[in-house]
Amino acid sequence: MEADSFDFSAVFPNIAAQLRTALGTLHLAAAQLAPAKEREQDPALDEKAALLDQSYYQLLRLVNNLTAAGYLGQERPFPLRDRDLVETVRGVCTCAQGLAELKGLRLEFCSGGDYHVCAFHRASLEQLLYQLLSNAFKFTPAGGTVRVELKFASRRVLLSVADTGCGIQEDQIPVLFDRYLHDDLLTARPHGLGLGLPICQHIAEGHGGTMMAESRPGKGARFTLSFPDRRCGTLDVSDVKFDYSGGHNQTLLALADALPVQAFSHRNLD
Repeated sequence: MEADSFDFSAVFPNIAAQLRTALGTLHLAAAQLAPAKEREQDPALDEKAALLDQSYYQLLRLVNNLTAAGYLGQERPFPLRDRDLVETVRGVCTCAQGLAELKGLRLEFCSGGDYHVCAFHRASLEQLLYQLLSNAFKFTPAGGTVRVELKFASRRVLLSVADTGCGIQEDQIPVLFDRYLHDDLLTARPHGLGLGLPICQHIAEGHGGTMMAESRPGKGARFTLSFPDRRCGTLDVSDVKFDYSGGHNQTLLALADALPVQAFSHRNLD
């Protein structure tokens, strides 16, 4: 399939909009059938409702990826702001910590400094990090480790997510960031549409950077975002974060494909 033979920017967002409307109706109906108060008091009901919520969050995550995929191939920079990158990355890891433990994984965060201000787009960088964490959680068995690391060297920022999971076949590495263009690879693995890593690459390019992948079968994988360590002169002073999760639990939504059903119990949805 040629890259210019399919208009992602037109088709994917339209599909996503229609799915989002239908999903909203289904979620409202499910909430009425299993109200939060009754779920809290009835473990059996909560368990059944958690299955519905898990499916809803997984589908909503797919819809969000379809929306984001509409921008693939568009060359336009993100609106960057100066803020503390360490704080942002640590915040994502803190939110994901409990869910990693629920999967029996150890989530580590390591930074080359306790504080580092540089220019980046917070919402999209968080989205990228959640995509990489989702992949790491998905392919790392219980007892494994996922490590998020920040380095600052040669006027570059390096943000990496490494895991001790199953690794990636060597022939898959060259096409990881454009797998949606390869018909033969889309049906090879039952793990989504192959949009997550292309979206990460798009976010990297919007920061003037790139994505790199390293892996060997059985030896885990490491994905690294590299972008210029610079400041743009515009501070991000707003306490209001852009909410691409639609008011839902952002961490659960971002990691929905990689979590067990227990993550969607009433106590975790609060």
